[in-house]
Amino acid sequence: MSASISGCSRPTGDFDRAKPSVIHDQVMPAIGYEAAHNRREPVSRFNLTDDERLLRDRGWSLIRPPSSEDWIAGSQVELIRTRILPEADQTLDPGRYYSYLRSDRYESSDARYDRVAADALGDAELVLPFCEVAERVAAADEERLRALGRRDVSTKEELAGAQARVWENKRYTSWAMLSLRYRLKSYRHAIDALEIETPSDDKVWDANMAWKRLAAQIVFLEKGCTGINRYGQERVVKQSRIYTGWGLERPASKK
Repeated sequence: MSASISGCSRPTGDFDRAKPSVIHDQVMPAIGYEAAHNRREPVSRFNLTDDERLLRDRGWSLIRPPSSEDWIAGSQVELIRTRILPEADQTLDPGRYYSYLRSDRYESSDARYDRVAADALGDAELVLPFCEVAERVAAADEERLRALGRRDVSTKEELAGAQARVWENKRYTSWAMLSLRYRLKSYRHAIDALEIETPSDDKVWDANMAWKRLAAQIVFLEKGCTGINRYGQERVVKQSRIYTGWGLERPASKK
C-alpha cells in the first residue's frame, strides 16, 4: 500500500496552503465518490454550504497541519479526504513523531522540546475556530432534517442527499477529533521518550503544559465546544488547573 500511495500527498504553495490541482480537486474526489458508493457509504451530491466548505477547510488544518510535514503520512490522509480510502484505514503509529524529532534537523535537545510545545500549542489554537463552525453546521443539519419533516412530499433524491450530507458533516468532524487524538498521543510519546533520552526539567515542564492545554481543548471539542470563549477559557466553569497550570477552580467571591 505504501508504495502505491506515495506521491499522493496534496501539493502546497505559499504558506503551505493547498495548491489548486485537477488531480486532487477533481480526479481523486471522483474516484473517491465511486469508491465510497461501492462501500455503501452515504454520498451526497448536494452543493456545499459556505459553512460546510469552511468546516472542511478548518478541519483540514487539524487533520493535516502544515507543521506536520511528512510524519503525519500526508499521502494516506489525502486518500482518506478524497474518500478513496475509508476513515477506518487511518492507522498511524504515534512513534512516528518522535522518530521525526530524533532526526539530524534538531541537533539541540532543547529544540526538540520546544518543537513539541510549539506544535501542541499551535494545534490547541486551531480548535476553537473549528468548534465554532462545527456548531453552526450541526445546527444547520438539524434544520435541514426538520425542513424535510415539514414537507408532505420529498423526493428520494432529496431525502438521500440530505441524510448523506448530515452523515458526511458528522464524519468530517469526527475525523478531525480522531486526528487530534492521534497527535495528542504522539506528543505524549515524544515527551516521555525525550525525558529519558535528554532530561531537562524546565523544558519537560513547558512541553507538559502545552500538552495539557491541547488535551483540554480536545475534551471541550468532543463535548460539543460547550463553555469555550474566544480565549480558549470556559465561559461558566473554570478549567481545572491540571489542564492550564494556572487559575482558580471557581471565580473569586464578589465584594
